Amino acid sequence: MEELKTKNMVIWSDRWRLGALSRNELMNIGFVSVIIGMLFLLFHLLGNTVENINSRSAFAWMIARWGDKVSFGADYSHGYLIPFVSLGVIWYRRDDFFAAKKSVCIAGLYVIIAALLMHWVGAKMQQTRISLLSLILLIWGVPFYFFGWQIAKLLIFPCAYLIFCVPLNFLDALSFPLQRVATTISHSMINGMGIECQRVGTQLISPYFQLNVEAPCSGLRSLLAMTALTAVYAYFTQTTVVKKWLLFVLSIPIAVAGNIGRIISIALVSIVSGQKLGTGLYHDWSGYVLFTVAISLMVAVAKVLNVNYRELFSLWKKAYLSHS
Repeated sequence: MEELKTKNMVIWSDRWRLGALSRNELMNIGFVSVIIGMLFLLFHLLGNTVENINSRSAFAWMIARWGDKVSFGADYSHGYLIPFVSLGVIWYRRDDFFAAKKSVCIAGLYVIIAALLMHWVGAKMQQTRISLLSLILLIWGVPFYFFGWQIAKLLIFPCAYLIFCVPLNFLDALSFPLQRVATTISHSMINGMGIECQRVGTQLISPYFQLNVEAPCSGLRSLLAMTALTAVYAYFTQTTVVKKWLLFVLSIPIAVAGNIGRIISIALVSIVSGQKLGTGLYHDWSGYVLFTVAISLMVAVAKVLNVNYRELFSLWKKAYLSHS
């Protein structure tokens, strides 16, 4: 049986057997495998030139940063999931990869050379992050060279998505502005509910509660997680590149809105059940409130972007004229 199908989905095809591949395809796969192995050794043995963590590996440096929540303000614990999401996207579009026209493209060689130079610059500057970004460019450039632009085009999103693995320390500078924004808007909304509240810096002070929106509560961690989640959600749900980018950019205010909802909910629980419960047990579990609000807004915005307003206006116009 050439193909095994379940509910119209191909699980296995004889086309995937090595014996069904042409000689050129086998050679290209072999070359790519060898190059990937060499790249792994390069970045494992000569990837980290800046810090001594008992390893010269860029991968060890990156994984150490994923688990560092003290000296590194942003939370990159979601980094473990990112490569699996990229692989999942490739698997989901596997039929497109098989159908794409394949040929050697010299432009891919230029990308490989540029990525290797980028890694050299990162090593000289003692910037492991630059080296990791160069690795992502190499992961995209190698298939580009061996299989051509059509394959490279399909790999743009899965490879670019790997950027969410790279700890970017400059994002820590966003922590304090996010604290101020969240505190200011929460203060206005709490007062708008008729609850007496004053704002002192990043503190919310009321006769019923006292909240201090510290750096871990700034929303930076949720912002990083929401942008990663929204990127893949936009890729699958939006029909045009403009809509994909628009939903991705909107993930920033969506994450901020989720954090504001979390702060307000802590204030309300403190009023109803006491400060000890509100800023204690509930505070520790209120991240679920944040992501519930943020994910709901993300889905709602995606639905709004997908509305065919021209067709909707035509229907409204037709209904209006029929009743005139």
